[in-house]
Amino acid sequence: MNSSVTRMESEPATTGHSLKVASHYNSIREDGLAVRRRSRIVHMRNFNNWIKSVLISDTLGKVREATAGQAQRSISVLDLGCGKGGDLLKWQKGHIGHLVCADIAEVSVQQCESRYKEMKRRNGKIFKAQFIPADCTKDVLSDHENLRGRLYDVCSSQFVCHYSFESYRQADAMLRNACESLRPGGFFMGTTPDASELVKRLESSDGLEFGNELYSVRFDRKGTYPLFGCQYHFKLEGVVDVPEFLVHFPQLVEMAKKYGMSLRYKKTFSEFFEEKIADRQYRDLLVRMMGLESYPSERSRYPATDRTPGECDHHHAKRHTSHTAGVRLPLGMLSQSEWEAIRLYMVFAFQKDSHSTDLTQREENPNPER
Repeated sequence: MNSSVTRMESEPATTGHSLKVASHYNSIREDGLAVRRRSRIVHMRNFNNWIKSVLISDTLGKVREATAGQAQRSISVLDLGCGKGGDLLKWQKGHIGHLVCADIAEVSVQQCESRYKEMKRRNGKIFKAQFIPADCTKDVLSDHENLRGRLYDVCSSQFVCHYSFESYRQADAMLRNACESLRPGGFFMGTTPDASELVKRLESSDGLEFGNELYSVRFDRKGTYPLFGCQYHFKLEGVVDVPEFLVHFPQLVEMAKKYGMSLRYKKTFSEFFEEKIADRQYRDLLVRMMGLESYPSERSRYPATDRTPGECDHHHAKRHTSHTAGVRLPLGMLSQSEWEAIRLYMVFAFQKDSHSTDLTQREENPNPER
């Protein structure tokens, strides 16, 4: 298998909201580690990266447990919405054998491949990889000539599912790509904004917008929330500034059954953190990844007009991160502003039924746009 970017055959022109998403992520500069470390949300980004690292490690562990009695074979992964390749090192540390990276933003896919080639140059032995620019809410990956017949043990979808909920057909296309080619027992897992938390905060707000100095969420209306096409505008400093759609999770669970998938768990980032931090290896990883800011902080990352260092903003987060689930952590924290943003997200994992067959030939929902 080669590792060059391959365009989808008969790839339709990216239009509408998909064009906005692709243009946004294509335009984000790759500034490098030094610039990222100066960001006000550096520790929040590190914390979110830790969540993904633990989720990936935990899922790969489950795959290996399930296949322990079988003939040895390498693990194959589909990264649905790979972006610029921020998870490549996680897959390398997970000792997988093959990775397919797909994303709507072609520039991001090219940068992902460049990052992979640099890893290969430095490390020598590395998993095989393919890079596919595609709109995974419209294109069918299994139709691609280089992917036909390929099966995966894991599909990872990190912070991208919400773009597919513009319509039933797009959500269904995303699920087909994520689940159709999974082996029985395979996992579809990822991270996404928690629609319940977003709606709760909106309903508690005085208007149509809520947030703090790091993030903002703006809806066009409140009180009614359709299953598909419920758009909001999410802005997170230096990272995201693009419209998204609420993921009605019970609907996602029901739709996934079409592809033989059963929900194994869904948890908020807070719940997942409190569960996994009890594991020594994950606790040590959080320290190495600098997911917490040292306390007391050497400098305030917020303008003096916002708050004074040492005020309740940091004490709030210190309570959450220094003592969790009876586990003593190195003295560290996240600011309340960062913690408020982190609590907008959730992790999820589906597993393909062991007796699953190809269900994609079922008749489409005659009235999908509810």
